[in-house]
Amino acid sequence: MPTHYRGTAGERRALNAYIALLRAAESVTSRLAGPLGREGLTTGQFGVLEALLHLGPMCQKTLGRKLLRSGGNITLVVDHLEHRGLVSRRRAGADRRFVTVELTEAGKTVIRQTFPSHAKRIVGEMKPLAPGEQESLRRLCRRLGRGGGA
Repeated sequence: MPTHYRGTAGERRALNAYIALLRAAESVTSRLAGPLGREGLTTGQFGVLEALLHLGPMCQKTLGRKLLRSGGNITLVVDHLEHRGLVSRRRAGADRRFVTVELTEAGKTVIRQTFPSHAKRIVGEMKPLAPGEQESLRRLCRRLGRGGGA
């Protein structure tokens, strides 16, 4: 659904591009969330497990920044994963603000079992775009995410 705003052509073009970007992202995310839910994970929980699997243990604050989650949200997601025994937290010495999150053996098992099928679903979602278009989309989204810089 395009914008109904009656601004300048440039404003309408930007708004329409933004609407299309959001609708596409939300549509794909919604289709991917269903299978994750059936596997007992939210998108946020999967993101935490995947980051820890591929990047290793990290400070909870850093984890939140990497996943674009607020401090409160990342705390809640990690709380749920810790309650399920999929991650553990370790405080660093005297500075109790620094909390390292790491996968438990159960967490490693869950993400190693879940990731391959999720990756295949993502590949399937991207099939409407040719390989070059996928790369162009990646570059454009990265540039947009960085605030227009290169």
